[in-house]
Amino acid sequence: MELAGVLAEAPLANDPVDQVDEIRALETLVCAAQARQQRLTTAYAESRDDPRGVAAEVALARRESPHRGRQHLGLALVAGELPHTMAAFRAGRVTEWRVMNVARETACLSLEDRAEVDRAIAADPDAFEAWSDREVLGRLRSLAARLDPASVAERRRRAESGRGVTIRPAPDTMVYLTALLPVADGVAAYATLCAEADRARATGDPRGRGQVMADALVARVTGCAGDDAGRPVVPVAIGVVMSDRTLLAGAHDPAGLVDHGPIPADLARELVLRNLDAHQRTWVRRLYARPGTGELVAMDSRRRVFPRALASFVRLRDQWCRRPWCNAPIRHTDHVVRSASGGPTSAADGQGLCESCNYTKESPGWHHQPRRGHDRHTVDITTPTGHEYRSTSPPLLVSPRPAFRQVALGRWVLGA
Repeated sequence: MELAGVLAEAPLANDPVDQVDEIRALETLVCAAQARQQRLTTAYAESRDDPRGVAAEVALARRESPHRGRQHLGLALVAGELPHTMAAFRAGRVTEWRVMNVARETACLSLEDRAEVDRAIAADPDAFEAWSDREVLGRLRSLAARLDPASVAERRRRAESGRGVTIRPAPDTMVYLTALLPVADGVAAYATLCAEADRARATGDPRGRGQVMADALVARVTGCAGDDAGRPVVPVAIGVVMSDRTLLAGAHDPAGLVDHGPIPADLARELVLRNLDAHQRTWVRRLYARPGTGELVAMDSRRRVFPRALASFVRLRDQWCRRPWCNAPIRHTDHVVRSASGGPTSAADGQGLCESCNYTKESPGWHHQPRRGHDRHTVDITTPTGHEYRSTSPPLLVSPRPAFRQVALGRWVLGA
């Protein structure tokens, strides 16, 4: 029986002490197993000359995003330069996250300085295991700044080129909008929002401090006006997918918000009404879903490049990057089978991918093929090592009823 099966079927200890001991033993096993994954990644990378493809295949094997795959590959490539850290990792005494921190914080150092930091941090495995992650980070940064202050300063300057803004879903139909900024810019922006909150609260604004700061951020970024309660009415275009029953009949079929995911029916209706109340323009585009499965009906084009309407159709159908376990926002609408190889510009031969996964798909040895006869759009992916994965478009967020021959879906683009 496989180890996973043994763990799943083994009876649990009844004694609380034994239960805690097993939790600790399993944590050690997890760390040691991840260390072996790292060693296998190193060996595999040495046999290939395609770093992007290696990272993508490792990510698929570990059921993680391409970004995480690149992190795993980066660790594998420098593992030999951190012998003390890796020894503790292989023994299951420290987590993969801690090892990645060591690799990242010493990346700017010379080989000799990196080896010195490795000795100072991990030569005593008992101490290395006992420290918290915050303590380890503090020691790493102090040592790096002492050994090579010039490279640390240069690294800071290079890091500023990585500034950006990301978005990801949060619980309870919220979203995390995160900005990575140079420290001076970030502190200044936060101080400005704090001052706005102080001003509003001093004039009797009933909103909480955090609410004022959040509303001020949205208002200043979008340039929109606020309603009577001070909440911004966003005029930028967003896409909401819902059934006609949800919009017009008060049904509770879940709706979907483009680049976010599922939202409750009442919020979808509120978004539409909020825009109408604010006299913002609202467009309605009716699409159709196949009864029972909810898959959008296909569209075709004779053009090599996906036209805007068809690209929008594919994006609504796929919702997120179609590569398994990626879930990044769609940036490219691409042919499953290359147009140069005879692939048609159609919904059946189209898929939404993030930029990284689309470039990986074009690397030697990767093969994508649409699979016919499935209820939802399906693509078979074969990697250079011959491993196969299947990508199936997610179900639409409405609930089609078999009694309807066709279920109308509305795409409400709210705002200008």
